[in-house]
Amino acid sequence: MALYAGIDCGTQGTKVVIVDSRTGTIVGEGSAPHEMISDSSGRREQRVEWWVEALLKAFRQAVDSPDVDPAKIAALSVSGQQHGFVALDEHGDVLHAVKLWCDTSTMRENQALLSGLGGIKGSLQQLGLMVAAGYTASKILWFKQQHPSLWARLKTVLLPHDYLNFWLTGERVAEFGDASGSGLFDIRQRCWDRRTVELIDGSGLLWNALPRLIPAQETVGYLRPEVAAMLGLQPTTRVASGGGDNMMAAIGTGNIRPGIITMSLGTSGTLFAYAEQPVVSHSEAIAGFCSSSNGWLPLICTMNVTSASTSVQRLLEKDIAAFNQALAETEPGAEGVMMLPFFNGERVPPLPAAKASLHNLDSDNFTPDNLCRAVVESATYGLRYGVDLFQQQGIAIDEIRLTGGGARSSCWRQIVADVMNCPVVCLAEKETAALGAAIQAMWCDNLATQPELSAKEELSSLCQRFVRLDENTRAVPNTLHQRQYADLYAGYLNLLQKEYPEVRL
Repeated sequence: MALYAGIDCGTQGTKVVIVDSRTGTIVGEGSAPHEMISDSSGRREQRVEWWVEALLKAFRQAVDSPDVDPAKIAALSVSGQQHGFVALDEHGDVLHAVKLWCDTSTMRENQALLSGLGGIKGSLQQLGLMVAAGYTASKILWFKQQHPSLWARLKTVLLPHDYLNFWLTGERVAEFGDASGSGLFDIRQRCWDRRTVELIDGSGLLWNALPRLIPAQETVGYLRPEVAAMLGLQPTTRVASGGGDNMMAAIGTGNIRPGIITMSLGTSGTLFAYAEQPVVSHSEAIAGFCSSSNGWLPLICTMNVTSASTSVQRLLEKDIAAFNQALAETEPGAEGVMMLPFFNGERVPPLPAAKASLHNLDSDNFTPDNLCRAVVESATYGLRYGVDLFQQQGIAIDEIRLTGGGARSSCWRQIVADVMNCPVVCLAEKETAALGAAIQAMWCDNLATQPELSAKEELSSLCQRFVRLDENTRAVPNTLHQRQYADLYAGYLNLLQKEYPEVRL
């Protein structure tokens, strides 16, 4: 029997799960929070030492379980928040606090980079996706312009999960999935894109600072002896390639074959699928990332899901139970009440300055319960818009696997099933990114010790064993409600285009 550890370093904290390869069960768990540096400029930063401290704390909690023998942990893997920028000098010292995915202070630099690529169309042609302000590329340009003395010392550019791999092993490498969200990477060819790099820096310094790329099934190396001692592990413990948090969540939800969509009903909404070939859309809404399972991971993010429902919940002073009761006691369409739920602007469709609005109110339908229904329906329509974009690219959808806080509501799950006309189900393990990392650690370790194995078949086998669906949460479309929602969704799209004519349907 061997144990495997999955580490998920997110924005809010680090989580660790330890999985027993024989029973398929999680035998240890731990977590620790992160601080955040922020200000009104859009600055959002963290320090790498906070990640390391949280990793150590969470790992010690996880191995403290009576069912965990640290000596039996054969390999570990790191899932990390995407798009961050870690700058190292030649000694491996970090040159600046890490700008995160949610940092919006580099909008101007991103626009300059996008213009250099020839706008949205040029970026899609060059890279296979549109560089966005949240990606790593604009952060690098900002660093070069704002800190020239530090720039001169730059030796290596890493993403957050790459940095933790470096801390664990001393190796400076990146893998295709996370690298594809940097804005410096050609998703079709799976390589760094020299033209884009030279738009930022033509001297060769940045090009030479990009880490060596490795495929998903390759191990980074072994634990440094001093790190092994801190974690209580053997120096022979392998460190797998790891990946971005969405890439690891894809593995942790079994989303490694066509037909499955992972959909997060979180503060924002995320949906992603698996593709055997690069997905390069005419729409900038789809980020055609590579996966960390040797495929591609087309991804769409909307801004208003539980953030919108929570706004209504607070306004009406309803707790979660009362809010869900309101959903249960209302009918599809909320008696005509319709909402555009753009409390935070919107990313898909691209409406950053949009505001939330209510429509079709009268003295009969203007009720608290209808407001609850309307906000959930409208947030779900926003995700349906993303699903439509996927289907326009030929992405098949047989099942939706739900994660996030909204997925705990049986009423919301049913609304998703009816609006999407597709079965939905939740996962037994909620920490899907950490679980995905543990599965990837197993995968890399098995391939390293048994090179005769097929990489694709081995990962499929591991996901079948370790990814468990919670069948008690399954919802299938209600035929009557699905027909109603087909008309209601069409009405939502008409309203959306009436209010925002620039939206292309």
